[in-house]
Amino acid sequence: MGCEDANIRAIVELERAALDGRSRAERLSDAVIRALGSSAFLLLHVLWFGFWLLAGLGKIPGLPTFDPFPFSFLTMVVSLEAIFLAIFVLISQNRMARLADHRAHLDLQINLRAEQEITTTLKLVQEMRAHFGVSERCEDIEHLLEPTDVQQLSTELTERLPNE
Repeated sequence: MGCEDANIRAIVELERAALDGRSRAERLSDAVIRALGSSAFLLLHVLWFGFWLLAGLGKIPGLPTFDPFPFSFLTMVVSLEAIFLAIFVLISQNRMARLADHRAHLDLQINLRAEQEITTTLKLVQEMRAHFGVSERCEDIEHLLEPTDVQQLSTELTERLPNE
């Protein structure tokens, strides 16, 4: 469990550093998105729009019609709200995309290191086989003993993937 605990602590520390590294605008954006992405916010909007529409149609006794059909003031308010919500969402998405890119690069580095360690282990196994006189060969191992050429793999992947 020692390695697992260390890994969990490392991941928690990476997450904490990512959260602590946010700018004020990103913190505000994340807080707004967290609040606005809730059931309570949806319910508030349903009630607010319902009240506004009923008031605009003159269906609430004692309340003057302040924004009659076609609800031009409501349209303006909703449009402004949509603009600001979109900005908050984009700020949060940009931060999350940067974090995802960082994690992808970290994953790649870890995978490349694991590949190098596995190749080294296979070489040691081959040397042990030779030392103990095990003569049968495995062709697949010979191919795996070669270091992975990341640039070549990337080029092949680019060539084989369909272009959009």
